[in-house]
Amino acid sequence: MGRITILRDLIRIIRDKASQSKAALVSDPRTMSLHLALLRATTHDPDTPPDPRHLADLLSVGHSSRATASTVIEALMDRLQTTRDASVAIKCLITVHHIIKRGSFILQDQLSVYPSTGGKNYLKLSNFRDNTTSLTWELSSWVRWYALYLENLLSTSRVLGYFLCSTSSSVDIDKEEGKVSSLINSELLKEINSLVNLLEHSSKRADSLHANGNILVDEVIRLVGEDYLSSINEVSVRVSELRERLSCLSLVDSVELVCALKRLEDCKERLLELCERKKELIETVWGSIREIRDQVGNVKVYTEERRLLTMGSRNKGSESARFGERVLKHGGSVKFSSGRLLSLNNFSFVSNESVESLIDA
Repeated sequence: MGRITILRDLIRIIRDKASQSKAALVSDPRTMSLHLALLRATTHDPDTPPDPRHLADLLSVGHSSRATASTVIEALMDRLQTTRDASVAIKCLITVHHIIKRGSFILQDQLSVYPSTGGKNYLKLSNFRDNTTSLTWELSSWVRWYALYLENLLSTSRVLGYFLCSTSSSVDIDKEEGKVSSLINSELLKEINSLVNLLEHSSKRADSLHANGNILVDEVIRLVGEDYLSSINEVSVRVSELRERLSCLSLVDSVELVCALKRLEDCKERLLELCERKKELIETVWGSIREIRDQVGNVKVYTEERRLLTMGSRNKGSESARFGERVLKHGGSVKFSSGRLLSLNNFSFVSNESVESLIDA
């Protein structure tokens, strides 16, 4: 086994040297430096993360022009889509993550619009498999999970209107709270649901035996853990804003908010494993989320339903009563903006039940 491992490592080194030599010979002189930086950042070695110096070189190239930034993204995605090596794939994805977090605006912009002509999803790696060794087989599951995580991160960033967790698009707290306060309820709920989707996927990271302690896996967890801190704070800001609007939240909005927060709490334990930093602050945020969920579920939803049912009973001949007969009849349902369907079989009795019975109905 020792000889096999040495031979395998030697083959990896030769492949990396051959790729870099080929790039130096055939690349356009104007783009040769970026190709070399990319190859040096995404080697075949499973025991070393991308070298920070080579990542910095790659990110610096993306500052020069939109055309150069486009070339960087095309080269990165081509390497990601053509490799069958799990180590190279993870390093490519780590590079994508660094572009989201630290890249220039034009580099991030090119990442968000690539491919400009449509076509295949450039992060769709659901079929990726590297069965060379037991380690690369487990790393393959991390490749699939990490690619989908980055897709969710980009999707959430589009919903928010800026790159989540990015240093180049960071805004101060006052400006962020001002922006959030200007959003209507449906927009706030859309952003909350998108953030919860991202956090849910974070909690579903791959489990592994041979990859435990692997430096690439540790680097992925570190980067996703940093995102977790930012994402949970974004959720907290938006939920706090909705808390101030309890009196004007509709029944549908209230239940949708509780559903989102319940999904978030269901993955709390796995999320807490992501990051050891700022534990006290994070626990405070989680406590606030739980408090708001209880307040919305136990007060707002009940009050709203009692009011609606009272209106129906007092105005049996009115249009509102006829509307209640048409919509709130046994077996009916209400469709939320998120696409969830709430069965109304037990609607008449919810004032005496917890909001969980609404969700589970």
